[in-house]
Amino acid sequence: MADDVWILGIHMTKFGKHPTLDTIDLAAEATRGALSDGGVTMKDMGLIASGNLLAGGHVGQTLQKAIGQTGIPVINVANACATGATALKVCVMALRSGEADMALAVGVEKLAGAGLLSGGSRADDGGSWTPEGRYGAVTAVDGRIGTATMPGVFAQIGMEYGHRYGGTSFELFAQISEKNHAHSTLNPLAAYSKRFTLDEIMNDVMIAYPNTRPMCSANCDGAAAAVLVTGAKLKTLSLEQQRRAVKVAASVLTTDPWEEGCQVLPNVNTLTKAAASQAYEAAGIGPDDLDLVELHDCFATAELVHYDNLGLCEEGGAPDLFRSGATWRDGRIPVNVSGGLESKGHPISATGIANVWEIATHLRGEAGPRQIDGARVGLAHVIGLGSACGVHVLERSAA
Repeated sequence: MADDVWILGIHMTKFGKHPTLDTIDLAAEATRGALSDGGVTMKDMGLIASGNLLAGGHVGQTLQKAIGQTGIPVINVANACATGATALKVCVMALRSGEADMALAVGVEKLAGAGLLSGGSRADDGGSWTPEGRYGAVTAVDGRIGTATMPGVFAQIGMEYGHRYGGTSFELFAQISEKNHAHSTLNPLAAYSKRFTLDEIMNDVMIAYPNTRPMCSANCDGAAAAVLVTGAKLKTLSLEQQRRAVKVAASVLTTDPWEEGCQVLPNVNTLTKAAASQAYEAAGIGPDDLDLVELHDCFATAELVHYDNLGLCEEGGAPDLFRSGATWRDGRIPVNVSGGLESKGHPISATGIANVWEIATHLRGEAGPRQIDGARVGLAHVIGLGSACGVHVLERSAA
């Protein structure tokens, strides 16, 4: 049984609007890029794990026809925003079990124009829904008041954190978005690479208090793919391939624990805390060993609570961590150097692999002007309501 698993090649398309490319076009672009990056071909692959939510259940097989069928197993996965991370996990399990010595994970989505809410589009994109605004649209849940929309859910999660621990404010959440948009200016693959002033962020359209439009992730088109290889197979490859390989020190997927009674809010905290704890144990590290983090900032409020959930601070200490400057690119623990989902964009099934791409690129020393110097260990995190949380810890090759 093989234990070590490495990322040999990885690639992401530019996120954004791609009106002339369909789902398979994007998946093929990412896949060919990952194969080329790893110096291998489809003939070397022993398995494909393909992630997609909206294009039907056979994207992996259709992708095969576009890039060269080889008769290998294809596993199609769908796991909300954790779909890409789940595809990676499937490949890791296949390699560790000995079923294959190389595998391909790909995530792809066409979401441009879908707006901020699933199943609808923004009014200014020709859609029908309206923002919840400062007070929020509410629905009755088991006699209690909640919200049925993703902006509303994560707005309430952020507000609940502030109510429990204190230290939050509308301005604080806006400052998190200000950081991520500033980071995006160094990322040529981000859907949006524009810096916003704090006033611009706070005075934009209120989607669901305290998240204004720039504080929300942007649905867009995009794909990302990764070639994974066992440690034994990697040793048979060239020294350059070994040098650029990135170790998957931990690959963890969790769901919510069982809880009695109605949940007024989805529990995005417990399953992330569990995934992080398991990942740190598997990798033999702690949060203090991380050089950078790409976490699931579907909204600015989500980024704040995940500082706590991933153990980047003591319980209740997320506001202080952010105010210290630690999570900026030049801080102690840079978070979302890519610009995060608020800038990079969020083609749902691609995000889990794209976050891993960002970490791997820094560990290889190939991130250009946004490079975190000397980065050796990084963590990629995604969470999908429903629920699923994926955490991957990556380590730089010692070769």
